[in-house]
Amino acid sequence: MSSGVNAAVDFTGRAVLVTGGTKGIGAVIAKAFLQAGAEVTVCARNEPPEPPSAAGRKAHFLAADIRDAAQAAAMVERAAELMGRLDVVVNNAGGSPDAEAATVSPRFVERIVQLNLLAPFYVAQPANKIMQSQEDGGCIINIGSVSGIDPQPGTAAYSAAKAGLRTFTQALALEWAPKVRVNHITVGLVLTEAAASYYGDGSAFNKIIPMGRMGTPQDVADTCLYLASDLARYVTGADLPVHGGGEYPARWLITHR
Repeated sequence: MSSGVNAAVDFTGRAVLVTGGTKGIGAVIAKAFLQAGAEVTVCARNEPPEPPSAAGRKAHFLAADIRDAAQAAAMVERAAELMGRLDVVVNNAGGSPDAEAATVSPRFVERIVQLNLLAPFYVAQPANKIMQSQEDGGCIINIGSVSGIDPQPGTAAYSAAKAGLRTFTQALALEWAPKVRVNHITVGLVLTEAAASYYGDGSAFNKIIPMGRMGTPQDVADTCLYLASDLARYVTGADLPVHGGGEYPARWLITHR
């Protein structure tokens, strides 16, 4: 490959869909696949000024609210039509503002669960149908959160949804193998542009994360490249933590730092 990318992660001729792929971690994931030679489609509710681009090529953009099952299915089918096939889906769209469980509205909880748990299924189901019909199948990667295994105050609905996504991934892997691989990434603290307003430059976390820094969107994107590549051809139903080792226990920090 002219870019020098290892042949195992050369995605030339392959088609990738990234939900929530217009900004933050999703945009970097889209750019990583473009750089590796893939044709990429991104989706979001609102069209960006410019879709992600890399290696002299731009991603396709499709508008959809994937919390609506019909919109999600139509978007997946359109993406496959645009690209001629569908090899990889990255369910990246998600997130939630903090909200106190004692006062949060039922409507808020419903919307957070829709975005972080139901929407990935609404995308994965039609994607699986397409991939099962392809000779070489495909793979689906669900982007989870450390909140799903270590919830923090203000994240009850989000944490519950992300915990469900992790188990959901394992169940789909059982049902859809061997043609379709389904894997999960547990993402820790990542320093995106949006997160910088809360975390600054991230240096305050250097002492509590074993790897000595917050994650970057590229750390997540590189993990997606691995899971979608032939290097991971026997990997399905896996949960791959990308959180720098998590966080040191408070007692250890008190006695060692």
